[in-house]
Amino acid sequence: MKVEISREKVVSKKNKKTSRLIFEIRKNRFAYALVLPAFIAMLIIHFIPMVQGIYMSFLKLNQFTLNQFLKAPFVGLQNYYTVLFDKSSTLRSGFMDALRNTIIYALSVNILVLVIGMISALLVNRKFKFRGLARTLLLTPWVVPSYVVGMLWGFMWQQDTGIINRILVDWLHILPDKPFWLSGPNTLWAIIIPTVWRSTPFIMIMLLAGLQNIPEDYYEAAEIDGASSVQKFRHITLPLLRPIIAVNLLHGMITHIYSFNIVAMMFGHGAGFPGKWGDLLMTNINRNSFGIWQMGTGAAATIVVMIIVLSIVGIWYRVFREDLVVEE
Repeated sequence: MKVEISREKVVSKKNKKTSRLIFEIRKNRFAYALVLPAFIAMLIIHFIPMVQGIYMSFLKLNQFTLNQFLKAPFVGLQNYYTVLFDKSSTLRSGFMDALRNTIIYALSVNILVLVIGMISALLVNRKFKFRGLARTLLLTPWVVPSYVVGMLWGFMWQQDTGIINRILVDWLHILPDKPFWLSGPNTLWAIIIPTVWRSTPFIMIMLLAGLQNIPEDYYEAAEIDGASSVQKFRHITLPLLRPIIAVNLLHGMITHIYSFNIVAMMFGHGAGFPGKWGDLLMTNINRNSFGIWQMGTGAAATIVVMIIVLSIVGIWYRVFREDLVVEE
């Protein structure tokens, strides 16, 4: 008898939850109707291709089976083994080099962009003549398309005719000889610097918006207590900007791990190979997937990268969880 009563209670609770859900949907049906087109678009553009990519990673999909597409032979985890463990595979060795380069690239760009963006935001937040013009000029690199950035900096990094070596060697005499920037260990710096140049304005404008929302009363009270500029930045500015910094760090890590355009256009206008010192994950996967027709292993490599990014998001959330809580 007691068991039947408890079951009836569980069923009644479920019915109440269902009826409440239906009531909420009916109550907010206009809002759901507005969101529905975006949800359908996200489903078509993101979710369905993602599921298809996961399925492709289990297929032997190459130039010989491409005409079969999703009906290609099923190979299980063989593609993942090739990407991660098969030393005889050219994709595996290149993938590990690209993974190393991408980690260095993403961390370096994120740190430099955040530091330079913070300094720029603090400077343009001050009152001075032509402040509006200075802000506009600093935003200019962000307006330039990434494809154009890759092509322009590719010309600028040329050993003999590039403007970078002319400035460093011929004009400033900082370096004794003109170095190679597009090959060898310097290649990664040739990719990092243009990315920082283009990405900094976005971080700057986000931090500037945060600075302008900090009440002046906090700084005035700190001045009365005798706080220095460094102390005000450490104890007022930085803590209040942590939510903005957190979001931009996540956005930057994901964006730069999936970076492709600048590298692809800098080396051969989309078809070149930056070498083991400059190859990134996306350029490596693109070249192996569409250059030598290893679609299955390319899909597996993409899923591996997605898992890495999801792990980074999990770590990020644990670090900045308290900064994302909205106080009521």
